[in-house]
Amino acid sequence: MEIKNDIKAVLFDMDGVLIDARDWHFQALNEALTPFGYQISYQNHISRFNGLSTNSKLKILSAEFNFPTSLHSIVNIIKQDRTLRIAGQLCFPNVKHQILLSRLNQKGILIGVVTNSIRNSAEALLSYANLSEFLNVLVTNEDVVRQKPDPECYLLACKKLGIRSDQAVVIEDGEYGARAATEAGCQVIRVSNPEDVSLELILDYMPELLGA
Repeated sequence: MEIKNDIKAVLFDMDGVLIDARDWHFQALNEALTPFGYQISYQNHISRFNGLSTNSKLKILSAEFNFPTSLHSIVNIIKQDRTLRIAGQLCFPNVKHQILLSRLNQKGILIGVVTNSIRNSAEALLSYANLSEFLNVLVTNEDVVRQKPDPECYLLACKKLGIRSDQAVVIEDGEYGARAATEAGCQVIRVSNPEDVSLELILDYMPELLGA
């Protein structure tokens, strides 16, 4: 894939890109659903739910599996609490990520995180990972009306940074996020997991961006 010149910013998804939290969300949601007699399978988590906000997941469960909408609020609260508890035990800094974001900062490249997580969770996980200090913008699902796969979140991030969407490269692992970024007009690099995210990744696609 060719990345065009005039890149002003690199925008990262959080879960599955900077934070290896995909399984944490699966575990936390099931812990919140279990008292009410519901569960999601890991297969459904990977194929349907991964990358969606908790509210979106609960809407699917209500529409397709008759989960009571009256329980959405309490399940959401429990799920976020469980996510933070798990992250507090398992979320640690990744040296490769810190090197990459530091290098981008040194070169004057704007850095953002665009996530379907709520702000409280996103700020906590990014703090655990020691990445908060590098960010110029953080857009969460509470900042937009329509979450990924809608492009609103990436359009908002670019607006806050004062750049055109085609001046942003987005690092995404999931289909929902990649679709959102593409429809926003951003350039997209797909990764499989946080271990793919490194200085070498950016140098492979955009050696001129970091002066290599």
